[in-house]
Amino acid sequence: MKSKSLISALALAVGLASTTLSAQAQTAQQPIILKVHHFLGPQTIQHTTMLGDWCKALARDSKDRLQCQIFPAMQLGGTPPQLYDQAKDGVADVVWTVAGYQAGRFPRTQVFELPFVMTNAEATSRAAWDFVQKHAMDEHKDVKLLAVHVHGPGVLFSKNKPITKLEDLKGMKWRAPTANVTRMMGILGATPVGMPVPQIPEALSKGVIDGAVIPYEVAPGLKVNELTKFAAETDPKFPALYTTVFVVPMNKAKYDSLPADLKAVIDKNSGREFSAFLGRTQWGNDIPSRKVFTETAGYSISQIPASELERWRKATSEIDDAWIADMNKRGLNGKAMLQDALGLIKQYTK
Repeated sequence: MKSKSLISALALAVGLASTTLSAQAQTAQQPIILKVHHFLGPQTIQHTTMLGDWCKALARDSKDRLQCQIFPAMQLGGTPPQLYDQAKDGVADVVWTVAGYQAGRFPRTQVFELPFVMTNAEATSRAAWDFVQKHAMDEHKDVKLLAVHVHGPGVLFSKNKPITKLEDLKGMKWRAPTANVTRMMGILGATPVGMPVPQIPEALSKGVIDGAVIPYEVAPGLKVNELTKFAAETDPKFPALYTTVFVVPMNKAKYDSLPADLKAVIDKNSGREFSAFLGRTQWGNDIPSRKVFTETAGYSISQIPASELERWRKATSEIDDAWIADMNKRGLNGKAMLQDALGLIKQYTK
């Protein structure tokens, strides 16, 4: 009897151990789902390709142990200016957002938004990543920073008249995305109105603004081709009028909680080349998006020549001076930092 009882007990123990190991193995195979949040719609290239392809790369390199659930259009709540803190606080695990939506928070990172700095979005995105690693990581100390990038050249879209020269901006109300661009538009004679991208359609339709500065790639999704009549591009041989700096922060605690091999997957898919991919992809979407405007009946596209843009650059040079002075007040060498940013852009521009 004792022998039978012992055998039964051993069998039960083996069964329980087997069940426990099976449960542990199943748990170990459960994918880790990253909540990814952004402010644009589900049909945008930011959702489908920029973040979508990144998430596919994570899944591929982790053998599906890392997966994403992407929430577009602020589906997790809040407003675009709150996205960075959502990553910091763990409301989302990863976000994609505009650094300048929180004025004054990332002044060093936003050096690339100064007027007439950018050459192209891929080169400038690589430069931005390097610059932040060298000069501005303490601005992002509360998160795991995955990427810094910019969009293609800003374009002036207006409702009632074309923009061909500096004087045309006077008295017009223009949407601007960040503090640097707001300052630029004000110096150029416009009345700047700061607002995130999603507010542009309503502001145009209600007359809150007369025009908006944005890149081509996002404009059709905002129905800018229906809400305006004129687009003014800058000479492509001239540095861009402006660009906007975007960041992809990850919740630090979430990153720290990952096993070493999954941290390595995140690290492999972040940094300079991820930044370059985001900038290149967003910039590349300017081409099909511009086509929407050329195919819109009655729409007028003009180009501001380099000779005129020199006037604009001279008029806005005080913004560079103000940025340098601000850095100097913070105990930094503003002039050297600006030269470093420009040198990195030149280094990566082909």
